[in-house]
Amino acid sequence: MNVTTSPSSDDLARACAEAMWKDDQASQGLGMTIVDVKSGEATLAMTIRPGMVNGHNIAHGGFIFTLADSAFAFACNSHNERAVAAQGSITFIRPGKLGDRLVATAREVSKSGRSGIYDVRVTAGDVVIAEFRGHSRIIGGTLVPGTGDNNNNRSEQTT
Repeated sequence: MNVTTSPSSDDLARACAEAMWKDDQASQGLGMTIVDVKSGEATLAMTIRPGMVNGHNIAHGGFIFTLADSAFAFACNSHNERAVAAQGSITFIRPGKLGDRLVATAREVSKSGRSGIYDVRVTAGDVVIAEFRGHSRIIGGTLVPGTGDNNNNRSEQTT
């Protein structure tokens, strides 16, 4: 008798991240690394390099936004349903500096139907650099084929 087991939701999330990462030239090109991925969560890191500082000699906000957006992308795609950003906003709290290792931690706030909301905190050590909120929209398709019914992994409300 052959018994197949479905991967855990965290295993599936990591498999989705691996599938996305192989084609994510933007995140890789900026030197981002995946720190951790779980169902509905993702943590990415990036070090601020000389080409990422602005005329005030601080991290350009666009790079901070991009790091947060990438963490958001890995979190909202962790359920093996292809999702894209419908909207994203960021509040800059403190400046990032040259050489800082920024860490963006995304977590699912809610997910219902084809829409999700995710919060991302960007830090440099213990200092909060920015807070980002992203709204996702499922566009259809999967990242990891043959993993069963995606709706088994869907939650209506997560906090």
